[in-house]
Amino acid sequence: VSTQSHGGQSEIFKMEFQIPTAIRYRYYGGLNSVSSAPAAKAAASAVPASVSSTPLQENFGDLPLVQSASQTGRKWTRVGDLTSSLENQDVWVRGRVHTTRGKGKCVFAILRQACYTVQGVLFASESISKDMIKYVQSLPKESVVDILATVTVPKQKIESTSQQVELQIKKFFCVNKSEPVLPFQIDDAARREDEEGTWVRVHQDTRLNNRCIDLRTPANHAIMRIQSAVAQLFREYMYSQGFTEIHTPKLISGASEGGASVFKLKYFERDACLAQSPQLYKQMAICSDFERVFEIGPVFRAEDSNTHRHLCEFTGLDMEMAIKEHYFEVLDVIENMFMHIFEGLTQRFSSEIGVVNQQYPAEPFQFKRLRLTYEEGVKMLHELGVEMSFDEDLSTEKERILGAEVKKRYGTDFYILHRYPLKVRPFYTMPCADNPNATNSYDIFMRGEEIVSGAQRVHDPAFLEKRAKECGIPVASIQAYIDSFKYGAPPHGGCGVGLERVVMLFLGLNDIRKASMFPRDPKRLTP
Repeated sequence: VSTQSHGGQSEIFKMEFQIPTAIRYRYYGGLNSVSSAPAAKAAASAVPASVSSTPLQENFGDLPLVQSASQTGRKWTRVGDLTSSLENQDVWVRGRVHTTRGKGKCVFAILRQACYTVQGVLFASESISKDMIKYVQSLPKESVVDILATVTVPKQKIESTSQQVELQIKKFFCVNKSEPVLPFQIDDAARREDEEGTWVRVHQDTRLNNRCIDLRTPANHAIMRIQSAVAQLFREYMYSQGFTEIHTPKLISGASEGGASVFKLKYFERDACLAQSPQLYKQMAICSDFERVFEIGPVFRAEDSNTHRHLCEFTGLDMEMAIKEHYFEVLDVIENMFMHIFEGLTQRFSSEIGVVNQQYPAEPFQFKRLRLTYEEGVKMLHELGVEMSFDEDLSTEKERILGAEVKKRYGTDFYILHRYPLKVRPFYTMPCADNPNATNSYDIFMRGEEIVSGAQRVHDPAFLEKRAKECGIPVASIQAYIDSFKYGAPPHGGCGVGLERVVMLFLGLNDIRKASMFPRDPKRLTP
């Protein structure tokens, strides 16, 4: 202890020994961290009264505000890692109070961390006071807590938790208390939508208005982890195939896809818009000899579509590559990429898929390689009595019908449809050599819904300018893009994938908002 006088030192020691040793060392680093009597007084006042009253009460209480004052070097164990291999070991765990239930002189506390839950128990004894029992029972649900406990393995299965161990709690501290009244109960938000009974149902708008709480349910946590996994697997495969990751502008001078579905804004004294796609910049990268590029980034669509599958902002998984002879070279890469994603999810994230299925049951996603021409798809619809022409675009309902028929005939939820009509594709799509009214383009479907759109691109500047005019796009707004093809451009193609749609359809969810952390649709701009 550093003091200026012997009297000051005595006062410090007097205050130090009023605070139990374990708490003193934990909260302000031991004797050597106190340099004066006022500092000691401040440290003592930071320890809750409930912690410093008696020896047993040093085992529980509200912790001081964590302000990065010190580090204990303590080893923490995640709830998901609590297994029988840790039997009879003491562990420190941080989690949320999911539920507490008192029974006589004991209390059961279920702790939750991400997708996982574990049951802890306290019995009144020589080391566990009745005050500690009451304290644990008094904590509001969703409070953040630290516990020290011994791992035990019960003889019977624990039905109410994911982890099949039980924690014999020795110490229980509250890091941060939740408000006692929640917008809704986590148990209600985690209930199956088709569960029978007079249960409380949490409406989707209520969930989204309180998304930071809604995301705490095990299923939502698992969905977001699977979303992360899809991006990870996409990036993983792209790197394995020699692709370079790029980052393109989202503030642009003209519409990147054509049409009116753009968010317009003022860029100082000029008009600008948010990018509907990185398409133009991916192609410019190919013209700069990068050969193979990909991007994961936001995409903006000002479409007033209030459907289960549309968002105004979503995450795009985009790729572009030079080809030697045929757009099938691109399709081969895309097809293999999806096989990598689907197999990776099935093999490496089966636990998360199982958690999602507990709340949102769905048939397992079935996939294999299948390519059909647009003409073949239209003929299949004709055989089902659906009327449409060969140069007409597929409506959402027709995509659904075709997807169901493909599943019936070929046993797959995943397939590629290529050679779309020219008039339903963007201006930069390359027409077919054998049919000027068809294109070297493709869409990819999961469970009868589109998740990919792509094509071989026009790489001749004169032809590109002609196509832009035919599609009503002011050439001046994309002149820099056209100019990038004037100095030698390799044949190339690529695609754009909607991340949230892939997650939604792989898991069989009924709304894309469930697959977006903070969804943006025509009616939602917050939180």
